[in-house]
Amino acid sequence: MGFDVLSQADQVRQQIGVTFQEIVLDPDLTGRESLDFHAKLFGIGKSERSAKIDALLELIELEEAADRRTNTYSGGMKRRLELARGLMTNPNVLFLDEPTQGLDPQNRAKIWEYINTLRADTDMTFLLTTHYMEEAEALADRVGIMDQGKIIVEGSPRELIDQMGADNIRIIGHGKQDAFCENTKALPFVESFNSSNGTIQIGVDSGNRRLVKIVETANTSGFLIEDISVSKPSLGDVFLKYTGRELRD
Repeated sequence: MGFDVLSQADQVRQQIGVTFQEIVLDPDLTGRESLDFHAKLFGIGKSERSAKIDALLELIELEEAADRRTNTYSGGMKRRLELARGLMTNPNVLFLDEPTQGLDPQNRAKIWEYINTLRADTDMTFLLTTHYMEEAEALADRVGIMDQGKIIVEGSPRELIDQMGADNIRIIGHGKQDAFCENTKALPFVESFNSSNGTIQIGVDSGNRRLVKIVETANTSGFLIEDISVSKPSLGDVFLKYTGRELRD
């Protein structure tokens, strides 16, 4: 937003919202009080606070629990309340530090839904850190993969996945396998080929588009396909490609 984070820290804080990796809610406050206290700290007037709190409680579906103490909330409810707190000040940039950590699939899906709603309805910028690659793939316009504290590759999820190359067609069958293998290798769109332990794996530029031709080649080669599947690279594959498979502390 044009401010220096070191020399203009106060101005920066007025532009941003944050949800932390660890849950940091006062257990003695209700959900409504948590939002109200936060807004007071930022000098938001009473009428504006009240309207904003009602709107956010509706967004995160906590109206019925708003006047209960947060120590009675489930983990998912606490995460949703923290998201609302980060939005109380209408930030231009919202930092989300692993906002779905430890949540069940339903609550995770809800958090994704709220974020996508905000992306569609506002000009807010979101900076999300996550270890869930499917989350980054579903939510991010741009992804940066970090290793040892440095960004080692970045781009849109689609760009990064496309860099992995071929889709993989996996085939199990019986018959004239040698003829099928030779004829398949000769197809112009086949990028890689491997046959071992009765399983044939074929790397192609577009699995769904090339599937029909592969099946036709099997039929004309006298090879009967018993099972066939197409798998595509994921953002998780990209992450492992750039960071390796060793455990990190």
